[in-house]
Amino acid sequence: MTPAPAPDQEADPREPTPITTALPFLNQDNNAPPPTSTAPTPPNLHTPKPLLRLECRDLSHPGASLFLQHHHPTIVLTQALSSVLDILYRHPDSPPIPPTRSVTLVLRALDGVAYTTSLDLDADHKEIHLNTSYIASIPSLSVKNEIQGVVTHEVVHCFQYNGHGTAPGGLIEGIADYVRLKAGLAPAHWKRTAEGTWDQGYERTAWFLVWLEERYGRGFVRGVNERLRTCRYEEVGFWEKCCGRTVRIEELWREYGVWLGKCERGWGVSG
Repeated sequence: MTPAPAPDQEADPREPTPITTALPFLNQDNNAPPPTSTAPTPPNLHTPKPLLRLECRDLSHPGASLFLQHHHPTIVLTQALSSVLDILYRHPDSPPIPPTRSVTLVLRALDGVAYTTSLDLDADHKEIHLNTSYIASIPSLSVKNEIQGVVTHEVVHCFQYNGHGTAPGGLIEGIADYVRLKAGLAPAHWKRTAEGTWDQGYERTAWFLVWLEERYGRGFVRGVNERLRTCRYEEVGFWEKCCGRTVRIEELWREYGVWLGKCERGWGVSG
């Protein structure tokens, strides 16, 4: 699910003209003017409406059939975007939402599970490539949830910051799986572990981020995303700013391992 190099193709510059409709105000005097507000909507609280596209390379593929049987493409993408916005952005202290203009979901056979890429000519146009062969291999009882989870992970890549290209890939993937986890879409086989290194990515880093959020307070991961918008990633200073104290990320990883060990021994340790 690592973002891959963009294919050599041009983005369609044509955008649909938005149509605005107004609903009547309820429970008000019909002769009274509607309430007005001059306060602009904060850029991190508005709901972006990127153009959503679907491209299916082979409708006869069993994985494509399963996808369309369990999900409407617009709904699966819209729900994924809503999860990303709720968890990373919809808060007054959150960073502005990246100006992604379109998301194209491409269903095709490929190696791996999925990846997200940007078009060469315009990085605001994203493509999510989802492996139909992988979809066909998912146990029947898990298909719907797994598709939504994978798509949610990939939509995070369409709307997250990366320290101007300097953030560790494991942190980028960990944030994507953190959103998937917080959205209630974690597969049953995901387990907390402190083996290896903190930045091995995916669910390992996601669970570590959950622990950091519990330790340093709600909004910690939003703050990480914000720093990745404004700063290049330099490990020593980056985590000190996020945590508000002098600390090394390896030290936090060791503390996380100790905490996990106590939980496994049944000491009843809270986050």
